[in-house]
Amino acid sequence: MKFKRRQVLAGLVGLGVVGLGGAGVRYWLGRPESVATHDYQLIAAPLDMELMPGRQTPAWAYGGQAPGVELRCRQGERLRVRFINQLDVQSTIHWHGIRLPLAMDGVPYVSQAPVLPGEYFDYDFICPDAGSFWYHPHTASAEQLGRGLVGPLIVEEREPSGFSHERTLCLKTWHIDEQGAFTEFLVPRQAAREGTRGRLSTINGAPNPTLELPEGQIVRLRLINVDNTITYRLNLPGAEARIYALDGNPVEPRPLGKDYWLGPGMRLDLALKVPAAGQELPLRNGPLRLATLRSVISTQAPGDWPPALPANPIAEPDLARAETLRFNFEWAAALSGDVERGGSYRYWQINGQAWDSADKGCAERPIATLKQGGHYVFVLRNMAQYQHPIHLHGMTFKVLGSDRRKIVPYFTDTYLLGKNETARIAFVADNPGIWMFHCHVVDHMETGLMAAIEVV
Repeated sequence: MKFKRRQVLAGLVGLGVVGLGGAGVRYWLGRPESVATHDYQLIAAPLDMELMPGRQTPAWAYGGQAPGVELRCRQGERLRVRFINQLDVQSTIHWHGIRLPLAMDGVPYVSQAPVLPGEYFDYDFICPDAGSFWYHPHTASAEQLGRGLVGPLIVEEREPSGFSHERTLCLKTWHIDEQGAFTEFLVPRQAAREGTRGRLSTINGAPNPTLELPEGQIVRLRLINVDNTITYRLNLPGAEARIYALDGNPVEPRPLGKDYWLGPGMRLDLALKVPAAGQELPLRNGPLRLATLRSVISTQAPGDWPPALPANPIAEPDLARAETLRFNFEWAAALSGDVERGGSYRYWQINGQAWDSADKGCAERPIATLKQGGHYVFVLRNMAQYQHPIHLHGMTFKVLGSDRRKIVPYFTDTYLLGKNETARIAFVADNPGIWMFHCHVVDHMETGLMAAIEVV
């Protein structure tokens, strides 16, 4: 069954869901203010979208929209999400950037079995850190993320942050042609290079939207790169904007500057001082306009810059006693796997090992085994001319330095490793389990650039 957008939004209450014994569905589009916990039922289903004027694109959506409905909870609270799979394919949900138990991490055959069509899975975990995060499948990622299965997860600070206004902006470029039909999500020749790029850039599923913001106010813009491939060179010419958080973790507020490179999976929290009513600011990717920010009349008094956001409770690595491990991200020796016999393309590898997405036992051969509670420094070396946003599941690391740029140390879960760059990160291995460690250019990941890190 395929749903139109209005059918999904209007028909979820009381809908009988296959696999639930006909039970009614309670569906929340927003954060309920009257309860202490925040339950959601998140339905993945086909959705026809009008991305090109007058054309329909057969997307896949969470909660009747792509990118998916925004989920919210407060720091330290439990988030309970019943994921209902109404697609014709199996899927999971990975909660990108959240430090959670392995059983909730959403990696098939590692933390859970895939959720089959018509079935559901209950995700239940505490959100220890405040910040901007997101969710997506870890199953057939190039197609499932490419078709629209991505969505924002916002964890609010325990106490008011000082921002009275905020907007969440999901950046995604769609692999579609002029008729709105999907093109290839993973082209092998491109996967061996920078990755397969889409052609239509959108903010929250809309190409070049105009976003109205209240004049004189300080607005928190939560920018989330949910794209398969593209690193956005974000800039706001003529704007007064400051960086408040990187990838969900607070930093000392500083000016945005000329631009900021936001790789796939990464997030940027900006504070924008909205100019006088009637003025417009372009939000751009390099020279390409992504959106227009238009100031409108506000009855509120002009706002002041909020203080720095409170730090998240992340263990500080002790560099004096940390063990150092080295990881080389490089092209694989063999340019392809035996695809015709059920194998996968393998163009990339970490320390000489290429992840085989067709091998369900790959995680049983971790590239490194760490001691729980141990302190570690990872040296990340990019031996190629293409960028790799390197993401670690289950834990948050501190970026220490780089041989290509000046780094003010900060905590993150995803680091954009530039071409031929060597960077150093450090963390405390405080979360037991088998955790994925991979490039978030999805077709790099699916053609070998992923490994398992075990913490015991």
